[in-house]
Amino acid sequence: MPELSTRDQAAQRATAKAIEWDATNNLVKVDPLINWTYEQVWTYIYLFELPVNPLHHQGYPSIGCAPCTRPAAEGADPRSGRWVDREKVECGIHKQAGGEKE
Repeated sequence: MPELSTRDQAAQRATAKAIEWDATNNLVKVDPLINWTYEQVWTYIYLFELPVNPLHHQGYPSIGCAPCTRPAAEGADPRSGRWVDREKVECGIHKQAGGEKE
């Protein structure tokens, strides 16, 4: 898998901060793993024997809702299985009013 951090997952996340105010939803968003790579996350999971969604081992590197998530093809972008045949690329938690990130 590629060395991706949360910021690299989608254009809307490129400027994400570890702690930020979400005016659209009137809450503070906290992402303590914002700079962790895919490899760092999985190393931590294995070291501490954390439970994972079984779909991760069935070709789903990125998991969303059932109707919008498909397995990613071998070697494809890990998020290529999200929102297949749809124009959207985010579930909404990373969008601000008007569709743009603050």
